[in-house]
Amino acid sequence: MADSKSEHSRQTEDAVKESSSRKAPSDVLVRCPWARTPLNIPYHDQEWGVPVHDDDQWFEFILLEGAQAGLSWDTILQKRARYREAFDGFDARKIARYGARRVRQLLADPGIVRNRLKIQAAIGNAQAFLKVQEEFESFDRYVWRFVGGRPKQNRWKDPAKVPVRTPESDALSRDLMARQFRFVGSTTCYALMQATGLVNDHITTCFRYAALCADRRESRLR
Repeated sequence: MADSKSEHSRQTEDAVKESSSRKAPSDVLVRCPWARTPLNIPYHDQEWGVPVHDDDQWFEFILLEGAQAGLSWDTILQKRARYREAFDGFDARKIARYGARRVRQLLADPGIVRNRLKIQAAIGNAQAFLKVQEEFESFDRYVWRFVGGRPKQNRWKDPAKVPVRTPESDALSRDLMARQFRFVGSTTCYALMQATGLVNDHITTCFRYAALCADRRESRLR
């Protein structure tokens, strides 16, 4: 698993370097307008919209997107490293076994969002996640069905037109809720879909858009 992640990281870095060599006339890369800070620029360039096929990564994004509800994504990026430490490297099997004592410890941890409902949801979602893995062999196999097994390539020119929810995110949200997941409303699910490459919502002028379109054939359901 670690080797596949390392290979994925190398491929992503190579793609970013290759795209970076094709500078805009102003000698500045054109990015999606929301990518403006030292935290979210590398996240945008290296992760956002890159198809995920690793269950550990899937649970990381589910936990972080749930923690983000009502907050800015930059807030979560600032806390991401501590989340990884506090939640056992996003290991769903370990998190599913957390009890009241562990919840109290997490509520006292200033490095994460200290919200009891979100912490309890992370534990419940880990338990639900394991059930999905058992039913479908992997969460990855389950979730990619909602876009037909390969990334949906959108063609947004105006960032204001990018939706916050779609029929696909509505369907995913309903199904996750039926499986006892929490903090998985349609808007949260669409943010999850964008982050994990189920959809390519980079605007067409963004330097990452074409690269992810080209990678589409490599990102079909396994």
